[in-house]
Amino acid sequence: MADRLAGLLQHYSLSARVFHTGAFCGQHHYAAPHGYIHLLRRGPITARSSVHEDLLVTEPSLLFYPRVASHRFVAAPGDTVDLLCAEVDLGASAGNPLAMALPPMLQIPLADLPGLGPTLDLLFAEAGRDQCGRQAAIDRLCELLLIQLLRYLMDQGAAQTGLLAGLADPKLARAITAMHDAPQTAWSLEALAAQAGMSRARFAAAFKDTVGVTPGDYLADWRMNVSCTLLKQGRPVAVVADRVGYGSPNALARAFRARMGCAPRDWLAQVRGEAALSDS
Repeated sequence: MADRLAGLLQHYSLSARVFHTGAFCGQHHYAAPHGYIHLLRRGPITARSSVHEDLLVTEPSLLFYPRVASHRFVAAPGDTVDLLCAEVDLGASAGNPLAMALPPMLQIPLADLPGLGPTLDLLFAEAGRDQCGRQAAIDRLCELLLIQLLRYLMDQGAAQTGLLAGLADPKLARAITAMHDAPQTAWSLEALAAQAGMSRARFAAAFKDTVGVTPGDYLADWRMNVSCTLLKQGRPVAVVADRVGYGSPNALARAFRARMGCAPRDWLAQVRGEAALSDS
């Protein structure tokens, strides 16, 4: 099977920064503008958030908030709690469709993640040492853990609909991966169905039922996502148009205006203005 994550990771950076390891003080509120991954080594704790019901976690577990979601952990007085916490960014704010397709929160017992065991062991071992390069090491290991977690979620069929479900389907995944890897290709419905090894009609119906949009709409959205990423990297509009399969800057501008409500240069100026305000 083709690499289902390569195209996504090419256009959306994945990062993690571990900011806490060890004993939990009893209560903490997490509200920064990014996602979080928490590894509970010893509990219990109660997780509270507007995106889920109060959750009492009593066994070693991974708690994953892939997008911005204010939440709070509470431990009862006298309970011994050991926790590793990291800020994570999957590119949700930049439109990464996989980050947007994930549930708002996932709680998975570590015992159900045997394939992640070696990475977890190394991460906990590095976190417990006071050696040169410790922070860089645990950050990189947490990023590896995120990639392995995404693999696990795809392989386990963690979603019934949406992009995650599409990537979990071996046939649909081939077509989706082809779009991710080569948005500049003039993909027709017939060509995508051939990638999936399905008839045109069967592919179109299965894609819509599983992913939730038509193949054409998904491709158009993906091209817009890639266009936005390239524009923010400073690529000229003519280069962006060629990279995402539009024949000219004017053709890209028309498609961009139809989906984003403004021309590419106007959108970029707005994004840069908002970034300058947030930094001031």
